[in-house]
Amino acid sequence: MALVVKDLGRSPGTMRTLNEHVPAPSDLGVALIGVKEGSDVELDLRLEAVHEGILVSGSVSVEVSGECGRCLDPLAYDLEVNVQELFFYEGIELSDEEDDEEQRRVEHDLIDLEPVLRDAVVTMLPFQPVCREDCQGLCSECGVRLEDEPGHHHEVIDPRWAALADLAKTDRQTD
Repeated sequence: MALVVKDLGRSPGTMRTLNEHVPAPSDLGVALIGVKEGSDVELDLRLEAVHEGILVSGSVSVEVSGECGRCLDPLAYDLEVNVQELFFYEGIELSDEEDDEEQRRVEHDLIDLEPVLRDAVVTMLPFQPVCREDCQGLCSECGVRLEDEPGHHHEVIDPRWAALADLAKTDRQTD
């Protein structure tokens, strides 16, 4: 997702807007939820030349899909995230406080938006997505959906007492 910014030059105050639909890159998500590769990413951005580089700000809209972390039902929703990133011009010296590896650069009059989109979208995704806050999930013993069987339970015998339970059964059978 490289954008040509040669038209902005190095003239602070020069600006242009970008309203485009682009295909989503791969791996834009986490294990249970994310943006499908190739799906529509709506960019509504403003690119502005400033003294140090190109300031990109605006919003990105995507359709997120995945599955509930409790019951594994599919879920989908639209997500809009705000983006603001400064791409430094080549040759600009950074202060000691700024780590050169963490800063984005304008390289050969191009800026790469993919890492910025990835950072913005993935950090807004839930770590454990749920279809509803009160989702009961699946039974840990047999996998039955607890929403479908509200009274579902298993009699769990403490393994330390299992031998005594077997003795009680044999005593009842001999009586």
